[in-house]
Amino acid sequence: MKHLFRLLLVVLLLSGPAGYAQQSLYFPPNPPGTWATTPPQSLGWCQPQLDSLLSFLGRKGTKAFVVLKDGRLVVERYYGTFTEDSVWYWASAGKALTAALVGQAQHEGLLREQDSVSRWLGRGWSGAPAAQERQITLRHLLAMTSGLDDTPPAPCDNESSTVACLLYHSLAGTRWAYHTGAYRQLQTALTRASGLTLNQYTNQKLASRIGMSGRWVQEVYYSRARDMARFGLLMLARGTWNGTAVLPDTAYLRRMTRPSQAFNRSYGYLWWLNGQASYLLPGPQQAVFSGPLVPTAPADMVAALGKNDQKIYVVPSRGLVVVRQGKSADSPRLAASSFDTELWRYLTAAMQCRTLAAAPGATRAAARLYPNPAAEVVTGSVVPGATRLRVLDVLGRERLTVSAGSSEPTRFSVAALPAGWYAVQWLTSDGQVLASRRLLR
Repeated sequence: MKHLFRLLLVVLLLSGPAGYAQQSLYFPPNPPGTWATTPPQSLGWCQPQLDSLLSFLGRKGTKAFVVLKDGRLVVERYYGTFTEDSVWYWASAGKALTAALVGQAQHEGLLREQDSVSRWLGRGWSGAPAAQERQITLRHLLAMTSGLDDTPPAPCDNESSTVACLLYHSLAGTRWAYHTGAYRQLQTALTRASGLTLNQYTNQKLASRIGMSGRWVQEVYYSRARDMARFGLLMLARGTWNGTAVLPDTAYLRRMTRPSQAFNRSYGYLWWLNGQASYLLPGPQQAVFSGPLVPTAPADMVAALGKNDQKIYVVPSRGLVVVRQGKSADSPRLAASSFDTELWRYLTAAMQCRTLAAAPGATRAAARLYPNPAAEVVTGSVVPGATRLRVLDVLGRERLTVSAGSSEPTRFSVAALPAGWYAVQWLTSDGQVLASRRLLR
């Protein structure tokens, strides 16, 4: 009896949310055919809130929006002249696809994460001194810790990948910096290790096996929205497709979707991770922000995020894959933007049948700091419900807190703060963050 109890306990532990989701997943046919659907109402989702979500997406330049629940289509909406067969770019969401391909190449013994990049690209592939260049590994490129300068001088930019633009900044592994030019060396390493073009390797090892149709064009992946959803479903199923291990190295997949370094715990191997205590965003400021990347989304969400709000969200605990293609919805940011938070606020309201709270966008619109940059005194605008303002430094440490006015803007001095970037938050009496703004001192 005792042994039976232990066996049942093991089964229960193994059949938690992740295990259950994988066992119950549906996989669309390959070659592509009719994709099974699940009506949102059968899941308990509410149509008025879902209509609000779809209307919001339409206002935000969306071209395609797809939601899968356990692999089945729950929502599929196209806007304007865009259709199911329309093709759009993934932008940096394609980095997540590259990460998966690197894992497959490692499984096949073609390369290793620990390999020096110089092994595959030869000496002098960057402008870093030879000794520092040799220390840069494929893993550093996956984790965005190459140590190369992510803000090289003109005419170079963050995406430049020529030797003259890949300049030394710091030792590899000592700094996180989002650097597309450095990342692209992974694709070169893949092609040289495999002897195939990037499109050939992608199609043979992954795309054709899951019915995904797309193409790399000048190092950027293009596909239909359903193809993005297929890739998200493969990640939800932890590298398997309808019982077949497409990406067999599950240990690599775990590393890929967990914090890859200590500087930005919201970043794995080219995947963004929600639910961490802090995050950094692309850009020269290197500012550390407290809290999860997308506070309105489930904590276990991982995401492939691209410029102009190209999105693949994967939520194992809920069996969800969410895809968005389109023009910039917020600002031409490279990763997370306020659009992520708003989208998940609307989607959660639809899934939970709850009334939308006052739009955070209205609060953000009211939150202003001026002058910015500031030398000595800053004025923070009135945000309804805020009782105090808090100033955090780039390490997330509280440097200043002042009472917020309910009818008049709040003036406070920052003269004693060192020069640099800060986050100014408007808080309620119980500590809820109503709005946040960056401040340059």
